[in-house]
Amino acid sequence: MGQVLDRIEQYADEIRAAGAEGDKLMRLSDTATKRLRETGAIRMLQPKRYGGLEVHPREFAETTMAIGAMDGATGWVTGIVGVHPWELAFFDPKAQDEVWGQDPDTWMASPYAPMGVATPADGGYLLSGRWSFSSGTDHCQWVMIGAAVGDQDGKRLMPPRMLHVLLPRSDYEIDQQSWDVVGLRGTGSKDLIVENAFVPAYRTVDASKVFDGTAPKEAGRTETLYNFPFSCIFPLGITSSLIGIAEGALACHLAAQKARVTVAGTAIKDDPYVLYAIGEAAAEIAASRAAILETVDRFWDLSEKGHEVTFEMRAIGRRTQTAAAWRVVRAVDEIFARSGGGALQMKTPLQRFWRDAHAGLSHAIHVPGSIFHSSALTQLGGEPQGIHRSMI
Repeated sequence: MGQVLDRIEQYADEIRAAGAEGDKLMRLSDTATKRLRETGAIRMLQPKRYGGLEVHPREFAETTMAIGAMDGATGWVTGIVGVHPWELAFFDPKAQDEVWGQDPDTWMASPYAPMGVATPADGGYLLSGRWSFSSGTDHCQWVMIGAAVGDQDGKRLMPPRMLHVLLPRSDYEIDQQSWDVVGLRGTGSKDLIVENAFVPAYRTVDASKVFDGTAPKEAGRTETLYNFPFSCIFPLGITSSLIGIAEGALACHLAAQKARVTVAGTAIKDDPYVLYAIGEAAAEIAASRAAILETVDRFWDLSEKGHEVTFEMRAIGRRTQTAAAWRVVRAVDEIFARSGGGALQMKTPLQRFWRDAHAGLSHAIHVPGSIFHSSALTQLGGEPQGIHRSMI
């Protein structure tokens, strides 16, 4: 087990209990947030210079899975907010000092989607827009968000150019009424509103350079961790939390079925059809876990040796990651369908895992169409273009 996982396991029961509170609050509870801070869960990919741990991405994934199995929303915030310190390592040192100089446990929310426009101004940009799905944002003091570069009239440049920009909490508003959803309620993934905020150039990075691996090289980062492909590490946090959610659902299901007897008087332990379904679902969850961890290990070994992780490898890796997400949610459905009417009770954690799993699958990183297209076309010797290269 990893150092953070060893620490977080001590609070497993507390985090599980806090999940129900977060679901009602529609944000992480203060208890869950406190435990993530104390254990260093959000600092796993953070540079050591700023109090980070610089762990192997596999350890990051396994820890996120374990937390997701305790509570889906807490695992989700760990997986998403926990990736941002990895990217901040590519920003100007002045920006890193501003975020972490006083407190290495300062968190950053997102999202990366370019929902706003950055208009060039003297020394930087003026940013305006509205961003949705900012997970964990109530507990973050900064945001790292995507922005389309605009012309002097505020119109998006064509062809598009995208930045990732840093803003302090004083420069944006959280719409507290924007998050009322069926699943992952505890993530508090609310909307952010920015109106004409000035962003100095040193608090921006060219998104395309993050995607293609140029940014860490230009920042002088030689560590294997920071030369790891963005298209693997960003989806990793999200899908790992989803696999953890499925593992949590399976654990709840098994605990409830041990002594359960159907209305027909048959003990679940004596029902071969249910046993087969449980076994198959468990196998699918385990296989999905193994598949994404194998990709992480292989990409790490290549990066550590200075070898290129090719587009074809990355496309196949994304295919593996996306397929893993769909497989575990289908497995959760099989489990839930065989859990009996008691699983519908809001007091049971199983229904929350079920809701959280479906909500997690709806993230854009789990859309399979263009990813499956690109991986197959590349293996056939073709050259994907446009949207089919996105996030690969």
